[in-house]
Amino acid sequence: MKQKLPDHSVHQPVADVPNQPAASSIFTRRSFLQTIGVTAAGLGLASVAQAEEKPIQGFEKTVEHPGASAGWKPVSDRKIRVGLVGYGVCKFAAAFGFQDHPNVEVVAVSDLFPDRCAELAKVTRCAKTYPSLEGLVKDDRIEAVFVATDAPSHARHCIEVLKHDKHVATAVPAVFGSLKDADRLFAAVKASGRKYMMFETSCFHEELYAMRQIYNAGGLGQLVYSEGEYYHYMEEPIDSYQGWRIGLPPQWYPTHSNAYYVGVTGGSFTEVSCLGMPSRIQHLQPANNRYRNAFGTEIALFRTSEAGMARMAVSWDTSGASGEMGRVRGQKGSYYGKYEGLEKKLPPTNRPPLPPGVAGGGHGGSHGYLMNEFVTAILQDRKPLVDIAMALNMTVAGIVAHQSAVKNGKLLKIPQYKIL
Repeated sequence: MKQKLPDHSVHQPVADVPNQPAASSIFTRRSFLQTIGVTAAGLGLASVAQAEEKPIQGFEKTVEHPGASAGWKPVSDRKIRVGLVGYGVCKFAAAFGFQDHPNVEVVAVSDLFPDRCAELAKVTRCAKTYPSLEGLVKDDRIEAVFVATDAPSHARHCIEVLKHDKHVATAVPAVFGSLKDADRLFAAVKASGRKYMMFETSCFHEELYAMRQIYNAGGLGQLVYSEGEYYHYMEEPIDSYQGWRIGLPPQWYPTHSNAYYVGVTGGSFTEVSCLGMPSRIQHLQPANNRYRNAFGTEIALFRTSEAGMARMAVSWDTSGASGEMGRVRGQKGSYYGKYEGLEKKLPPTNRPPLPPGVAGGGHGGSHGYLMNEFVTAILQDRKPLVDIAMALNMTVAGIVAHQSAVKNGKLLKIPQYKIL
């Protein structure tokens, strides 16, 4: 059952935020270049070309393990008929390898932009396209849909998929700044009887996967303290549909760090005190973004469902080491790059084998594992790893954390989601 919060704690969704700046005042790439007075000529053509070729953080080439498929055995000879939606700057719909899985047939793809839709169809070897998700979900041949659209649309699009009696997987986060959307999505998944999975990449990082295996075997005991960090320097925001990343509150994108507790234990955060630091970056000035957000960094201190503590950091304006990382300390053992503790006999901690032809992909080689987990859960008719409860417990904690930061660290209760 889900714990209810008082009405005053419910954050408004993006579309309902009052006093939004006019479109002309929202920070854009063009205004950024004008503001700092830098032109392409000033930077030099070579520098511009290098900047354009630099991969988005998380999409750097990952060394593929040559034995990643060793020991893989199919659980079925059936092919899941899948639809893929969303091929923006990150090209996410194709990035997880559905088109390469031996138990998947990509039936149709969609993107709002015709050129992107055509490219998505080409790279996934799919003949059928639709101009929108709303059209694709009406295709009776499709039984599962991967939603890789803009973050503000994730909840609405997943609910639409579920209404058409299809399984759904989504990119992170599960919802975007709205506790009301979290309630709606939770209810829709429960009512549908279909599988829901959020593709949280940290959950299949090698280290977090090992932490989860050891925790489940009792090698860590109850976690006393955990910490997760997601550092992604964004002096200029990544291009995105309708500029949704411009001025994004850090803790509205919290799952890469929160996974280092929720993804390890399957537990949740119950309350939070969070502090934010004002940013020097232009698009993170309140007048320059639709969220009226001033914070480039937000650090949350959570109470966990085990009565332990967790520190979770999200930052857009710290340079240096970047990415998704974390550590855990338990009553029986800890994991700081390796296991140290009381347990002498540990369970296997290597990630499971991937189907032949499926690459690990980006974000620490997690992409292929997430996709395979979703497909296998459908084939085996079981709960996927990052189900609706885990997805919302990761996401909603960040929404409430941002509320706390706006209130200068006020301790706030967090809604709880659980499938009985």
